[in-house]
Amino acid sequence: MDRRLIVMAAGMFAIGTDSFVIAGILPQVAASLGVSIPVAGQMVTLYAISYALLSPTIAALASHWPRKRLLLAGLAVFVAGNMMTALATGIGWVLASRVIAGVGAAMYSPTATATAAALVAPERRARALAVVIAGLSSATALGAPLGTLIAGFGDWRATMWFVSAVGAVSGLAVWATLPAIPALPAATLGQRLAPLKDSRVALTLATTLFAYAGAFSVYTYVGVVFDRATGASPQVLAGLLLAWGLAATFGNLVAGKLTDRLGSRRIIHGALLLMLANFALTPWSSAQLWTAVPAVVIWGLCGWGLLVPQQHRLIGLAPAAAPLLIGLNSAALYVGVSTAGVIGAAGIALLDRHQVGFLAAGLVAAAVLMAALADMAINKAARRHAAAGAGVAA
Repeated sequence: MDRRLIVMAAGMFAIGTDSFVIAGILPQVAASLGVSIPVAGQMVTLYAISYALLSPTIAALASHWPRKRLLLAGLAVFVAGNMMTALATGIGWVLASRVIAGVGAAMYSPTATATAAALVAPERRARALAVVIAGLSSATALGAPLGTLIAGFGDWRATMWFVSAVGAVSGLAVWATLPAIPALPAATLGQRLAPLKDSRVALTLATTLFAYAGAFSVYTYVGVVFDRATGASPQVLAGLLLAWGLAATFGNLVAGKLTDRLGSRRIIHGALLLMLANFALTPWSSAQLWTAVPAVVIWGLCGWGLLVPQQHRLIGLAPAAAPLLIGLNSAALYVGVSTAGVIGAAGIALLDRHQVGFLAAGLVAAAVLMAALADMAINKAARRHAAAGAGVAA
């Protein structure tokens, strides 16, 4: 396996750990700083909003930077933000530091995935994306539990130092391993943003947003949705989440190979339809442990297996705008994650905690529709291009 991809995946592991570990240390943060858990929970919100808003913006504005320099700058800002979190003495500084960490993540993540695609031949592009994204998905299985364990032995600040250390080591590896990668060809900001006018791009991004809003509306409240299966045992719940994270990592890597072999369309629709059926059955599958385990495994496989073909599709639509489009896809994902908490809470209030899966299934159904409309737009553009080529040849 290309060690350059592994190095960039290590940085994604740090970013993913930072995204997912906060939920496990919120009670400690709240008690330490003398605030309520909902107030401390804004650490997650501000990080996600910073990441979502700035990923496409930085990808467009910093496109003239050499890729290696942008990767290193992103990790430097990310590490600085996490060190600031570890040292902060009040909730105001903690929240400000999460915005800074989000800026660093927004600089690094789209650049890493776009660079991975640029380092390999087109027929290996999806597998390269899968390797780098595996750093993000493996953070759910390894990074977040390890960070929570560190907080248990020490305190939440030790966890933030751990995330900082992983980011710093990744930065050193990027500096020592990656070759100099030139910036994108010169273009105006308007030219860089031109793909946003393309309905194929807009519909693909909408697919990501709806799919992950649905998936994380359940994940945010997984403890109460699956409480019958776990018997409200933290240990059993941790086991379920470990199964979810391992399935996510495996699904992500398999999706890369399958996308290179079969194309993105089949993998996107297959993953979405399985997710739709799985969430629709959650009110029943969450009742017993023997049905909950396969439910979370299918959820992890399909949820994270969707990300690679989505990015592969976007890069194929406009290769020259790859960093911007991947930044926008990351933004769509994080907007979905950010809104999932509100959506899931509404589902619990309007329906029942065990029926949030119905709401998730509805959102994934919207993603299926967006993907189908994207297919139609892509096919229409291909026919138009073929007709134009035939006209020129005549």
